[in-house]
Amino acid sequence: MGPVALLVLCLSCLLLLSLWIQSSGRRKLPPGPTPLPIIGNLLQLDVKNISKSLSNLSKIYGPVFTVYFGMKPMVVLHGYEAIKEALIDKGKEFSGRGSFPVAEKANQGFGRNPFQQWKEMEGDPALLPHDSAESGRGEEEH
Repeated sequence: MGPVALLVLCLSCLLLLSLWIQSSGRRKLPPGPTPLPIIGNLLQLDVKNISKSLSNLSKIYGPVFTVYFGMKPMVVLHGYEAIKEALIDKGKEFSGRGSFPVAEKANQGFGRNPFQQWKEMEGDPALLPHDSAESGRGEEEH
């Protein structure tokens, strides 16, 4: 067996393994378009108008469906009723939040919750204003 045939065989095995792993993980998820290995549903989504793409997919798969960004599944809630049911009626089940590594890498930590940043800064005296104009005190108090 030549090196090219061995390479094709290995790539085929990896492709089948990837498809098997994706299909076994989708059993508990809502329906959605079939993802491609490694890239998921990225080719089926218009990156410039993702909201329109997701709206079109909701017409096919219903208000709750799954899309894959790469190999990571994302459950999409489309419409007021689906969001209300998930966040209000079943709030405890949906209270967790997964990570989105691509966004975290792109933001490099700048995508943090501003209220959490404020709470951290609130008790730190080094972050208090030093300029008398910023602190609201006049020159006579120095």
